[in-house]
Amino acid sequence: MNWNKLNDQIDIENFMELFGGFHDSCLKELYMWNENSVDENFSMSMSIHLDTCVRVLFQRQAPEHSAIELLFKGITQFHIIPRAEGQDSIIYGSKLMFKEGLFYWAEDEEWQIDQPFLRPRSWISAKELFWRDVSSWMGQEQRYGVLEEKDSQ
Repeated sequence: MNWNKLNDQIDIENFMELFGGFHDSCLKELYMWNENSVDENFSMSMSIHLDTCVRVLFQRQAPEHSAIELLFKGITQFHIIPRAEGQDSIIYGSKLMFKEGLFYWAEDEEWQIDQPFLRPRSWISAKELFWRDVSSWMGQEQRYGVLEEKDSQ
C-alpha cells in the first residue's frame, strides 16, 4: 500500500472524484504523533519544527475505494468535533483545498477558510497531504490500536 502525495489543486480534484467527495462516508479512526518525547532518564526532547502528523481512516458506502487513509504531515490546525448525542456521524460531502502552501480538509462542503468556526465542523490543515487506498480495512476492526479491556477502565 503505497502513499500517493497530493501536490496541487488538480491532484485534489482527481482524488475527490476517486473517493466520491467523501459522500456517505465516516471518519472511522485517527492516530496523531509528533517527535516530542521523554526518555528513560526523564530528559525531554522537543522539536521546533511542524512535526505533528495525523493518519485518518475513512470508510464509505461504495464498492470502489471503499476505505482510504489520509496522512497529514506538518499539521498547523487540528479540530475534531464529534457529533452530538442522537446525531449520526455520516459525512455527506467534504471540502479539500490547497491555499497558500497548506492543505485543508473539512467535513463540510460549505466550510470557509476565512470563517473556520462559523459552522462547527471537523477540519485539519497541514503542509503535506498523502492518501492511500485501504479498501480491505472495512468493518469495525480497529487499525491503529486496540485498548485492552483492563486498559480502558
